[in-house]
Order: sequence, then structure tokens, then C-alpha cells
Amino acid sequence: MESIDHFNLRAFDLNLLIAFDAMMEEGSVTRAARRLKIGQPAMSHNISTLRMLFEDELFIRVGQIMQPTARARTLAGPIRNALRQAQAALLSADVFDPATESRVFRLGMSAEVQLLLLPDLTARLRKLAPGIRILARDCPPDQVDTMIDSGALDMAIGCTYSRATRQVSEVLYEAEVQCCYNPALLSLGVPVGLDDYLAADHAVISQSESLHGCVEDALEFAGADLNVVSAGPDFMSILSTAKASPVIATISARIARRYAPLMGLVVSPVPLDLRFPPVTVVWPAHADKDAASVWLRDQIREVFSQSQEWPTPKIAAQ
Repeated sequence: MESIDHFNLRAFDLNLLIAFDAMMEEGSVTRAARRLKIGQPAMSHNISTLRMLFEDELFIRVGQIMQPTARARTLAGPIRNALRQAQAALLSADVFDPATESRVFRLGMSAEVQLLLLPDLTARLRKLAPGIRILARDCPPDQVDTMIDSGALDMAIGCTYSRATRQVSEVLYEAEVQCCYNPALLSLGVPVGLDDYLAADHAVISQSESLHGCVEDALEFAGADLNVVSAGPDFMSILSTAKASPVIATISARIARRYAPLMGLVVSPVPLDLRFPPVTVVWPAHADKDAASVWLRDQIREVFSQSQEWPTPKIAAQ
């Protein structure tokens, strides 16, 4: 694409091109002024300025008509095309067809969202928008705003993302947790009782230096403590730990419902009131009405709406 000399172009009053085009159409200063809804003196001033800039008379009076010069005729076509393109750009709607769109969306996702959203969103896009691709990225909460501002992310989805006033955000769902365990290694009832829960060894998600990780603040609020013997940043590793060891894994309720049964784990409510920030989607304000971004956010909402309907599988404790 050929670059534009913005510095020099900004010194040129582009309204003069509109005046030139009106004069070419009307062949009369009076009629051109009427067309532009300005006074005749103002129109005459525009013509004088154009003559000076182009170093040509541009329009010469012949009887009652202002005839364009050869230079004016040469300019007329390009100026008319430029004005037509400008008008088309201003009047055009934001057209987006998911079936034909070809685009990569860069989404910052928490570990939970990666497991819940990426599989189903990808399957959905393969059917509805095969040209749209998703690049999921780990995104520390303290870097979300910077990455969105720089264009590294189109949006971010997680439970701990900050919400700067310059961004737009929406709560997708309230975060809840459930616990799961291997019934072959732990003899517990369903639902797990409070005494059994507090007495057990635990595995939790942690993406920090804290052994209690994501549940630390929730436990403090609930006035409880757990004997955490294993912590890691990935949900599947924590579920695998619960499969291999006599521990209770306390994880996202949606993750538990979807993935714990695949490992033969029993899923139970947590017998504590553990509260967590909601899962939120954040996007830049400039993309708030972008048709493609609006459409993708609708797809994300639909995926999470359907995931809410997953039943909690029940496996008999042994």
C-alpha cells in the first residue's frame, strides 16, 4: 500500500476539493455556493485559493458559464474518485460474514478457561466460521491491560483480570469450586462432610509462590485451613494427582464436572463457603462495536451457557 504524506496533506484544506468538484458540476460560482450551502463570497474565496495552490486559473468565464481549463479537467477525475471513495467509506456498514471471514483472534485465557472454552469454541468455529482461528495465550493478570493496549490480545478471559476504565468488561459466570477424589484411595461419603474435608490431605491450583494458591484468600474468608500437600498451576496435573494419591482436589466446578469423571474421580460439593472472583471477559473499548469482536463474544457466551448445563456425574464411592 502506498504511504500517505500526512504532514503535508494536513496543510491542505480538503474542503477545497469539495468546492472544486461542486464547481465542475455546476459551472457557476452562485450555483456551486448554493449546493454547498455557503455564501457566494466564501465560494469565490475557495476558487481563488485553488487557483493559487494549483497555479492555474482552473475556471474561466465564457459567457454565463465558468469553463474548466485543461488543468481543471485533468484534476476533475482523480478528485471525483477520491471524494467517492471517502463517501463510500463514511457510509459503509461494518460488514462481517463469519462464513467467509479470515482472521486470527488472540485470546488471553486463564488455565480454567483454556480447558473449558478452547475445545468447544474451536469446534463451534469449525462449523460456523472456518476461516477464523484462535491463538490462546497465557496471560498474567497484571499484564492484561498492557497486552490489550498494545494489540497483543484482542480480549482476555479469566477470574482475576483487572478491569481498567479504558477497557470494557463483562462477567461471564460466577466462579464456584467442587472437590473430587479417587474412591479407590479415599473412603468418603458424597457429599463430603466438613470434618472429613478438613481432615484430608489436599491438592490445589497455585500459580504463585503460595502453597495454598488460588484458594488461600477464600479459605481465609471462610476461617478455615487445609493441609495442602500438592499444588500446581495446571488443572489436569491436579486431577491426575487426585487419581494417583489419597488426596482431595478442590478445583473449578465446571472443570470438575467435565474432566474428573474421565479419570474415575468422585465429584462432590465443597462443605465450605469458598468465594472467588467471577470469570470475566475484557476487551478494548475501540472494539466494543466491532462486528467481528461482537460476534466472537456471542460465541463465547454461548459456549459457557451450554457448559453450565453439563450434569454432575455421580460415581459410587467404594
